[in-house]
Amino acid sequence: MDHLKQIRAFVDSATRGSLSAAARLETVTPAVIGRRLDALEARLGVKLLLRTTRKLSLSFEGQAFLEDCQRILNDLANAEAAVSLGGIRASGHLRVSAPAGFGRRHVAPQVAAFMEANPDVSVRLDLSDRVVDLLKESVDCAVRIGEMADSSLVSSKLGEMRRVVVASPAYLARHGVPLIPADLSTHDCLSLDQQGGWALRDAVAGEVLQRKVSGTFECNDGAVLHEWALAGKGLAWRSVWEVGEDLRSGRLCSLLDDYAAPPVGIYAVFPQRRHLPLRVRLFIDQLKSTFGDRTYWGLGDG
Repeated sequence: MDHLKQIRAFVDSATRGSLSAAARLETVTPAVIGRRLDALEARLGVKLLLRTTRKLSLSFEGQAFLEDCQRILNDLANAEAAVSLGGIRASGHLRVSAPAGFGRRHVAPQVAAFMEANPDVSVRLDLSDRVVDLLKESVDCAVRIGEMADSSLVSSKLGEMRRVVVASPAYLARHGVPLIPADLSTHDCLSLDQQGGWALRDAVAGEVLQRKVSGTFECNDGAVLHEWALAGKGLAWRSVWEVGEDLRSGRLCSLLDDYAAPPVGIYAVFPQRRHLPLRVRLFIDQLKSTFGDRTYWGLGDG
């Protein structure tokens, strides 16, 4: 029990920025929080928080430990809720945020299915490519793709997503199939405005490099590039979430798979809370069940 109190003191102090804020949450004095932190650091033999009279900051070890502790506390809260709630049905209002394109295609259908299974829950789905402030905008859960940087949020991995180079069979019949990344220089590559390049793995060094591409078509809207690829206008570098159905149907072909960059995570992120509302927990569980299934993305069972 003392160990759990120490971990809570560490998480609350790190996410709220001061011992006083953590003490108010725990309804104890700052001195008690300080003693718990001292005991935790002494037990682990490492400095987790760098404390001055003005501010707290995380050490390198503290940053990594914080992410693990947040997940542990969240799992514990969920376990307690599962036991105590029993047969209680989810209810209330759920506000979800997701990237626009991904949200339209993959999150919105999940919201519809969730509302059908949980008729006492109302949902607002906000689709935007900006990074919303969950606390300020009262968002319960946000779906994000890529690594998480905000230590004040808890993340739960839902699945993985990768990007692939694609082209239509008609384009490949006219221009041939690129076999190595260097071949891209001889092809029409459909790119976003001011795009940094396509992330492909170097066969020799094994590292992922941003490869500059060029072509006669350019647009700042990924959906347009997708349509142009289907129309045979050139090669495109798109996420599997966008082109998966086209790959399965044969409308597009995946190219240079041996040079593809590693997949990135799809995450549900939410504010640190003692008890995650049942409606939020059930929605995240549904997303994890769907997005964590490789067959959902057409990637097979492996």
